[in-house]
Amino acid sequence: MAGGDGSLAPVAEVALERDGAFVCIPFGTRNHFARDLGLDRDDPIGALRAFDTGSEQRIDIGRVDGRLFLNNVSLGVYARLVHRREAQRRRREAFARIRAWAILLTHRQPLGITIDGDGVETRLVLVANNAYALDLPSLGERKRLDEGKLHLYSPGVEPPERSGERFVVDAAAGRLEAAIDGEPDVLETPVEFRVERGALRVLVPQT
Repeated sequence: MAGGDGSLAPVAEVALERDGAFVCIPFGTRNHFARDLGLDRDDPIGALRAFDTGSEQRIDIGRVDGRLFLNNVSLGVYARLVHRREAQRRRREAFARIRAWAILLTHRQPLGITIDGDGVETRLVLVANNAYALDLPSLGERKRLDEGKLHLYSPGVEPPERSGERFVVDAAAGRLEAAIDGEPDVLETPVEFRVERGALRVLVPQT
């Protein structure tokens, strides 16, 4: 698949169903998955070498209520920002960006959710397929994609990070705005997250 993070998962799902090898060609805006896979995000042509001389890896996938995700699923203020940005895409870009950040900074209402039955007070929940680095300069990067674990981050909550193979997030509202690999969605609660270890075959160029 030649595209950005939001375009990859549907094609990866087909590769998984057919036990085919998946090739990622970084051709989007941020290309976080390509970076974590070890690809040069500025060289999409070089990524094509995976078809000729690629070496195969097996990596984990995440699922949220059965839907595949490669990077992460966010709930709360960041997801709300993504929803507003999508709704305003046809407006002037600068105005849409300013309005989205204003929503992020001023919205202080907790989500009113439970994580595996424990009530938490937080404005943001992020469930990641493998662990994200939380220290500079590698903030937001993943050192590996085959750990076989999800990592749940919830700022302001103790503990702020949890890891496991499965999480269940519930909300009294019965639904939560979400961003799945950066794409907006609405999830009916309770929401089940789980990991499938080594499920996806990936070809990467040999270095």
